[in-house]
Amino acid sequence: MLNVWKIAIGLLAACLWFPGMAAATPAAGALAANAPQPTIENKRCLRCHADEEEKVHVRPDGSRKNIYIDHKVLHGSVHAEVSCVGCHSDITKLPHAKPLAMSIGCTDCHRQKLEEAGKDPDPRKRERLAVVAQETQTYLHSIHAQPRAKDQSRAKAACHDCHEGHNIGAKGSAERAERRLKNPEVCGRCHEKEKKEYLASVHGRAIVEKQDEKSAVCSDCHSMHGILSPDADPMKLAITKNCGDCHKEAQRTYLESYHGQVNRLGYTNTAKCYDCHSGHGVKKTDDPTSAIHADNRLKNCQECHKDANENFLKFRPHADPNDFEKHPDLWLAKRFMQVLIIAVMAFFWVHTLLWLFRELSDRIKGKGFREDLDRPDVVYFQRFKPVWRWVHALFAIATMVLILTGTSLLFSHTAWAKWVVDFLGGPQMEGIVHRTAAVTWLGIFLFHLVLVARNIWRSRKTFEWFGGMSMLPSWNDLRDLKNMFLWFFGRAERPQFCHWTYWQKFDYWAPFWGATVIGLSGMVLFVPEFTARFLPGSVFNFATLIHAEEALLAAVFLNTVHFFNVHFRPERFPMSTTIFTGAIPIEEFKHDHKLEYERMLADGTLDSYLVKRPTRRVDLMASILATTLIMAGLTLLTLVLIGLATQ
Repeated sequence: MLNVWKIAIGLLAACLWFPGMAAATPAAGALAANAPQPTIENKRCLRCHADEEEKVHVRPDGSRKNIYIDHKVLHGSVHAEVSCVGCHSDITKLPHAKPLAMSIGCTDCHRQKLEEAGKDPDPRKRERLAVVAQETQTYLHSIHAQPRAKDQSRAKAACHDCHEGHNIGAKGSAERAERRLKNPEVCGRCHEKEKKEYLASVHGRAIVEKQDEKSAVCSDCHSMHGILSPDADPMKLAITKNCGDCHKEAQRTYLESYHGQVNRLGYTNTAKCYDCHSGHGVKKTDDPTSAIHADNRLKNCQECHKDANENFLKFRPHADPNDFEKHPDLWLAKRFMQVLIIAVMAFFWVHTLLWLFRELSDRIKGKGFREDLDRPDVVYFQRFKPVWRWVHALFAIATMVLILTGTSLLFSHTAWAKWVVDFLGGPQMEGIVHRTAAVTWLGIFLFHLVLVARNIWRSRKTFEWFGGMSMLPSWNDLRDLKNMFLWFFGRAERPQFCHWTYWQKFDYWAPFWGATVIGLSGMVLFVPEFTARFLPGSVFNFATLIHAEEALLAAVFLNTVHFFNVHFRPERFPMSTTIFTGAIPIEEFKHDHKLEYERMLADGTLDSYLVKRPTRRVDLMASILATTLIMAGLTLLTLVLIGLATQ
């Protein structure tokens, strides 16, 4: 009995002693507080949640909650090694509170796993975790993560709303493929209207009826984690781009159209894939309910082109000029333009190179015309009147504006094109600038025709249509061309010319042809609704093709061949300012136009054209203007060549 009392007294003393000791040693209390909580093993959780007989829990309010977790599915998931309380971190004891608090921190967990994987020797594991971490970060900036990204209990759609946390398959697994087929169903929990439209589409039917996992699902178009509002430009651009993941050929032809060029520049004010084909209800062309069915297509076009008529239906939105079987007419048109461009540029580039070589050779030998800088000419010949100088200057400026604004669309894939359009204020403002320059350009062209007609009429009694003063090509030009090539190869003397040389005539008629072709095709595209009143919609396909090809020919020819003929050949380098001052040194005139000089000297009309040397101010202004236009032209040429090389 005495021993029992001793034990009882000892226990009482221990109870009195340890609390005081705890108070006296705070470090020990702190260690106890910071001690890791015991981990609840998964098998304890699965005692309840893997019970085949009790898959559903009935809440006090009568609602039913599925609590069953198939342990086989869980063990096959990528989360198999993750403890239940690793995600459900608020659970510290069993049985746990009901319902569970939303304590699943997917983003933080994946970021932590990536940091831990930094020391992992397996690079594939690190790479995969980096991808997952990036996706979770992308999610935080998506519309689903709003209004509070890090508090998933207040997000529009949390990770577990889309992913089955207990059944996330590895990449390439059967579970992953099965999950893809369920993607529309998962998204449809919130987006019921869109789901209904999708299931009736060709994409939805392929998923549901054929179990075709290659068919497009919601995440293919809207992306998986970085989903933004479909009303925002970034999402519109992303969806249009994503269509091309499956429909590569259709995307290629779309991007070659005006609609696609604007889209590739980063703007959404023109038709996108889903504007024509519809977004979720994409159907075949022969389906009467399809947006692109023959009976519905005009209404579709009228969404943007309010006054469109039946002729619009003959426009081919995805026509490929390189496909002879489907579009032989466009194929022939493109081949004609290509042959024209190659023939013209090949001939004149060869002409330019031979001319350059011959003049350099003559200068080395002390031959040819060379201005005496120590005793410059004080007598000049008036070659151009003020009206023609103004016409040339305005025409040159308008041409360069047209090249810049036009090629920024044609080469919309380049960085410089995006910069130009952004600088101008977007494609709509770019269109206004382009059309304004086009109206100015055509106005100058028509004004020049009026002047030409007036001059011919005034001198109609003496004017020789194929004489030396006429711009019309003649047999003499063909002879001069032959003799020029003989001179290139040292087999003849340099030919003598009258008022216009054969290359000056070509420099005139090439823009004349270009102004006609580019102008007419541009007018067709300028007012499509008006054009469609009289012409079929297929004319837009031809106009787009011809307008672009002819504009390229003009841009390259003017800024290479024309620049060489006027400014860069050794006798004129670095520039000629005659077209801006209107006057040319008399010795230079005798060298370039000897036949005209001798004729005027013989008939006594030369003196009436002789003028004083331009003043220093006029010469300086002409040099500045010429330099500016030359540098602008060479810059445009560089941009065009970059566009062609990277197209």
